[in-house]
Amino acid sequence: MDRERMRALLAALQEARYAGVRSVSYDGKSINYGSDAELANAISDLETRIATTTSGAPRRRRWGTVASKGL
Repeated sequence: MDRERMRALLAALQEARYAGVRSVSYDGKSINYGSDAELANAISDLETRIATTTSGAPRRRRWGTVASKGL
């Protein structure tokens, strides 16, 4: 799937989620999601795929904890 189609599908998924709807129609096909979590996972996966086609590698997030005794 090319980047423009992925962006169009991402927009459709986001609009459906913000409207509180769990079914999306795109290119004559209808997809029903069982929960908001499934829809959120689909959006996240699509965002990762778009980032991969843009930069060549998936965007990674780093989390860490820093502590100090104030010395």
